[in-house]
Amino acid sequence: MKELMPFRIGHGYDVHRLTTRRKLIIGGVFIPFEKGLLGHSDADVLLHAIADALLGALALGDIGKYFPDTDPAYAGADSLKLLSCVMEKVTQHGYAVGNIDATVICQRPKLAPYILQMRENIAAACQVDVSQVSVKATTEETLGFTGEGQGVSAHSVCLLVRN
Repeated sequence: MKELMPFRIGHGYDVHRLTTRRKLIIGGVFIPFEKGLLGHSDADVLLHAIADALLGALALGDIGKYFPDTDPAYAGADSLKLLSCVMEKVTQHGYAVGNIDATVICQRPKLAPYILQMRENIAAACQVDVSQVSVKATTEETLGFTGEGQGVSAHSVCLLVRN
C-alpha cells in the first residue's frame, strides 16, 4: 500500500438555476428570497462545490457519483447531510480538513448577513473549527447568467491533511 501524501488539495464548482418554485438554501441556511435553486436535492450550490472539492482532493469523482440525481432517495435531500457523508469518505481515506475556502457568486440577495451561519454549518459537517472555513460572496456586476439573476454558482478549494 502506498504511503499517504501529507496533504492534498481539491477544487469544486457548482451552479444551479434560480426558480420561483423553490426555497433558497445556501450553506445550509434558508435565505428569505422570492426564488430558490432548482435541483434534485435542496440544490445547495455552496455545499455541492465544497463536497466536490473534498472528493476531488482524493480523486474520488464528484457528488453525482455518490448521490445521483436519478435516485429518488436524494430528492429534496439536505446537502449538509450529503456533506457529512462525503466527510466520512475523507476520514476513511486517512485525511482531515486543513481548511476550506469558498466563494458564492450571486447577484441577489445579499448574502453577507448569512455568511457566519454558513461557515458554522460547514465547520460542523466537516468536523473542524469555524476558523478553518472561509465563505465569501460576490456579484458579477450584472454580467452573465448569475449577474442577470438566472442562477447562482460557487467555487471551493480545500486542503486535506493526513490524519
